[in-house]
Amino acid sequence: MTIAVIDYGMGNLHSVAKALEHVTHENVVITDDSRSIRGASRLVLPGQGAIRDCMGELQRNDLQGVVHEVLRAQAKPLLGICVGQQMLMEKSEENGGVTCLGHLPGRVRHFGRDLRDAQNQRLKVPHMGWNRVTQHHTHPLWAGIDDDARFYFVHSYYVEAQEDSDIFGTTEYGGHTAHVATGRGPVFAVQFHPEKSARDGLRLLENFVTWTP
Repeated sequence: MTIAVIDYGMGNLHSVAKALEHVTHENVVITDDSRSIRGASRLVLPGQGAIRDCMGELQRNDLQGVVHEVLRAQAKPLLGICVGQQMLMEKSEENGGVTCLGHLPGRVRHFGRDLRDAQNQRLKVPHMGWNRVTQHHTHPLWAGIDDDARFYFVHSYYVEAQEDSDIFGTTEYGGHTAHVATGRGPVFAVQFHPEKSARDGLRLLENFVTWTP
């Protein structure tokens, strides 16, 4: 079995690959080769930075068509991470509006300004640091992870999925309910960084490499 981390020039590729290697003896490769991506048993779609740049680099490296092909086939597990989750939605508000891959119905929205917590203390954007994730629906990737476990985030935009059945985890921040774990069929995606989220992040990655949708 080969796990391919899709390299389109954006994302925390080596940290993700190292975390995967820590939880599995399977072959983990970072690749921008279409044939290798098609031939892999599992795929990871990372992302970091502005979504306009991520989508642009995916197109520039001739990988958008391959990703669309994999998503349509629904033949192998795919894990989206950070902007990789946002890219699976229809559209993002970032950069004046960016069309995304459109695999899941919904949008990516900005947290806005002057965010406050329950004690009326100002919250920073980007949302950076550890926060609790409430498991909205059960999923094999939550196995061995407590509800309301803490994961590590860095983001200014958040997913708002349209279909309740696509929402697997939520986080509250500044009065917004961010859909931080979404998916459908063999696709699962998270806004947080499992590779930076200690034991529970590694457990999620371990669940991914053994998941049979």
